[in-house]
Amino acid sequence: MAWPIAEVARMSGVTARTLRHYDEIDLLPPARIGSNGHRYYEEAQLLRLQQILVLRALGVGLSEIGLIVASQVDELEALRGHRRRLLAERDRLDTLAATVSRTIAELEQSRKDGTPMTGINRPENLFEGVRPADYEETLRDWPELAEQARRATAAMSGAEIEAGQRERTALMIRLAELMTAGTRADADAVQAEVDGQYRSLTALRPVTAEEYRAIGRSCVENEPWRAAYEAIAPGLAAYQRDAIEAYAAARLA
Repeated sequence: MAWPIAEVARMSGVTARTLRHYDEIDLLPPARIGSNGHRYYEEAQLLRLQQILVLRALGVGLSEIGLIVASQVDELEALRGHRRRLLAERDRLDTLAATVSRTIAELEQSRKDGTPMTGINRPENLFEGVRPADYEETLRDWPELAEQARRATAAMSGAEIEAGQRERTALMIRLAELMTAGTRADADAVQAEVDGQYRSLTALRPVTAEEYRAIGRSCVENEPWRAAYEAIAPGLAAYQRDAIEAYAAARLA
């Protein structure tokens, strides 16, 4: 049985434009092209599309996916490998969610009592699931930034690395609080937080408005990023994206 591109797009949630792009880069050629010029897909192509989408959800780039699927012979073994990756990612996200939940609870208690966070007694507890290697991995789509982040991290002391991780977690929580309070993404309080993010990036190298917009979109489109934000508050990934878009339009145009 063969399915036209429109039906495959409907079933998978992938746009027809993306499917045509996958064909153009030889990642997912259709089973055949009809006399009307329409692309048709069979079971083998649907299985490959599933593999592509699983790997995309894991944050793997298209060029890497092309190498992975091209080297695969046994589909069942490939699916087992994908399952292992998904389970590992699930465990990482579970750890991250638990870390953030614990930090939120301790921050709330600290503000209520006026006492220091108990987690500071064991600061390593703040960074389960969000250690420097994980942060650098999120910059995979910007190799130059990722390399400079690695170099900067290598030059830091343990205390500096911990401070950076703590600030990133605290920033996400502050944004969640602003979002929950109904603060617009382009409001001054939100834009001040985004300005701090932008200055951290430009400490590594200049970042153009379009690059920063792309990073903002990745908060929603990159699965590990989106999951990290959504673990704190539903809708936070889109809120961060919108805040960056507003910042880029107002200050980087």
